[in-house]
Amino acid sequence: MKDSERMPAAISPTGLDAYKPSEIAKMVESAGVTKTRLPLLSQVALGSLAGAFIAFGALFYLVVLTGADPGSGPVRFAAGVAFSLGLILVIVGGAELFTGNALLVIAWVDGLVSTGAVARNWVIVYLANFAGAVTILALVWLAGLHEGALAATAGRIAEAKLALGPVELLARGILCNVLVCLAVWLSFAARDAGSKVLVIIPPIAAFVALGFEHSIANMFLLPFGMLAGAPVGLAGIADNLLWVTIGNVIGGGGGVALSYWAAYRANADRPRPPPV
Repeated sequence: MKDSERMPAAISPTGLDAYKPSEIAKMVESAGVTKTRLPLLSQVALGSLAGAFIAFGALFYLVVLTGADPGSGPVRFAAGVAFSLGLILVIVGGAELFTGNALLVIAWVDGLVSTGAVARNWVIVYLANFAGAVTILALVWLAGLHEGALAATAGRIAEAKLALGPVELLARGILCNVLVCLAVWLSFAARDAGSKVLVIIPPIAAFVALGFEHSIANMFLLPFGMLAGAPVGLAGIADNLLWVTIGNVIGGGGGVALSYWAAYRANADRPRPPPV
């Protein structure tokens, strides 16, 4: 047997069976180009699914909190793990989530997609996410879940969210989407579905346990609180979504995306096709 045949396979310097960060950056950039080229119907359908998936995660989160001490660290962690169901369904099942699509900034900064293409994707996916979340809310109401202990929990959470001021909402929105986009980033590192699930849970559980603000989750939680009879109005919901959405864009696009672009793509040697 030749010496070369006795050599073991190359081992990753990290010891992990995962893609390297530089490879992730390239994949995220390529995915961003693909996302902006999706047909309108595909963006609407996948965006609606993502809104529904996040609503399922938010509903599971409410179940875990109902009857428990919401200030307890272990309870908050458990609720965060439950909420991670939403992003797991988005990533593994395949859907278009506005907050995760903040990573399109990498392809935009590299000149691979135009400003108009990014804006179009964000607007379509955001509205589709809202449609999906509201659809699940309607089904929750038809199922009679807008009454009772679960609804009371939703009402308390909605009131607490609307008590926050613009600066708090903006900051919590930034912090939230740093962790959400890191979860998406880590999912690109994984080579199989099981590994994707495992890497998604910690960042999502962290943002929920820490009380950060996610615009798409709030599209479900705030109207649910209103249906439950909490003093929640449409103006308050709109104000919350405005500041949280801006924060989500800053945290994901300006924080995670630009940081990794500067680290791995700014000086990369590659052809530059015309923007789409």
